Amino acid sequence: MSFILPFIVLIIVVVFIHEYGHYYFAKKYGVGVTDFSIGFGKELFGWNDNSGTRWKICWIPLGGYVKFFGDRNVFSQADQEELLKKYNKDDQEKLFVTKPLYQRSLIVAGGPIANFVLAIFIFLFIYMFAGKDFTPAIIDEVQKDSPAEIAGMKKNDIILEIDNNKVESILDVSKLILMSTSEIVDFKVSRYDQELLLKVKPKIVAGVDNLGNKINKRIIGIKLSPYNNEINHKKLGPARALIESFKEVYFVTTSSLKYMGSMITGSGDSSQLGGPIRIAKISGQVAEFGILPFISMMAYISISLGLINLFPIPLLDGGHLMFYAFEKVLGKPLSQKTQEGFFRIGLFLLLTLMFFATFNDLKDLGLF
Repeated sequence: MSFILPFIVLIIVVVFIHEYGHYYFAKKYGVGVTDFSIGFGKELFGWNDNSGTRWKICWIPLGGYVKFFGDRNVFSQADQEELLKKYNKDDQEKLFVTKPLYQRSLIVAGGPIANFVLAIFIFLFIYMFAGKDFTPAIIDEVQKDSPAEIAGMKKNDIILEIDNNKVESILDVSKLILMSTSEIVDFKVSRYDQELLLKVKPKIVAGVDNLGNKINKRIIGIKLSPYNNEINHKKLGPARALIESFKEVYFVTTSSLKYMGSMITGSGDSSQLGGPIRIAKISGQVAEFGILPFISMMAYISISLGLINLFPIPLLDGGHLMFYAFEKVLGKPLSQKTQEGFFRIGLFLLLTLMFFATFNDLKDLGLF
């Protein structure tokens, strides 16, 4: 139960924000919305608003949806003529398929956009009211015969960059090493006012993260410490906090794309890919450390949800945006038959990904 409740809270918030992004742009452009659902399956409870939208919570809290007025296939444009015959002129104005291409695109992209906005807002809140660490990353010890020593790292070196990512805090070092997908990690260090570029090949060892979960660690063999044990942690003003929030969202997004790319090419560690079971486990563990770590995790999950939904896979928002790109280029939508073929491919890809992630989750629990 300690894992389930935080997980449900996290999923409900992130999914609600995602679906509200679709809902917001739909209402903005006059599209009728009949249902706004958090979860799938049988309705637990709900209510109707003044515009006729049914807001509801359903049994299975692993997603949600917004259903548009009159749409058999929510984002389909191919059967528009057949659909128009069923409605009078006033009702036709509320149909999704009658809207211009740019409006349909914004309605579809609204979900992922809302997820990124949520993450930015969370980071903004944290940096303004809890602060951000800016303690320089100074090497206190280089272990003998370690990858760091072999590469030429020395005590008192200040780490400035890792793989061209600026190191703003001592906390960034382990994160950037872990997120690196390169066999050789580039370090820029400052030594006696000189900047040096060192190439380090980490060792991959089985270990555990700060929560006790099994991971494959990338070890280079250094210990860091703040200069004179002084921690530089400060609260940021609104403008600086907003800039740092955008930078964090950009970093997480690009790092995630690199990681996924490395898995496709076979060079990445696919064992770290997890699904709902792992998210539930980690969300429960993080919640025990307090509200700030928990909402930080919520921001990262929100980014992941927004990013994944932008992938050009039918059944996802990015798949529909791909169809609209074809429509823009061809001057007309793809045929219903072609769209259905793409949807079958998308369903196969999603089921394969879900199976693989679930297998990793069960393996992590020691069931395989």
